[in-house]
Amino acid sequence: MNIYVGNLAYSMTDEELNELFSEFGEVQSASVIMDKFSGQSKGFGFVEMPDNAAADAAIKELNGKSVKGRALKVNQAKPRAERPSRGPRY
Repeated sequence: MNIYVGNLAYSMTDEELNELFSEFGEVQSASVIMDKFSGQSKGFGFVEMPDNAAADAAIKELNGKSVKGRALKVNQAKPRAERPSRGPRY
């Protein structure tokens, strides 16, 4: 299951995100999304867990939990919607 994790502290690393979720089961991947221009965290990330029961337990336990002074928003990630083209770039 792919899990969205929002309201992350800007200092959170991929490794810390992985550790947080590994308490509930196997984590295939954990990544904090970074701004491609500034290199700073965007304050959210995604965690992939192969076991849906473990993923559900992690969502229930971590949603609203304070980590590094910020209350996490954790839920099942929605598929990425197709975005329309913004026209030609000159």
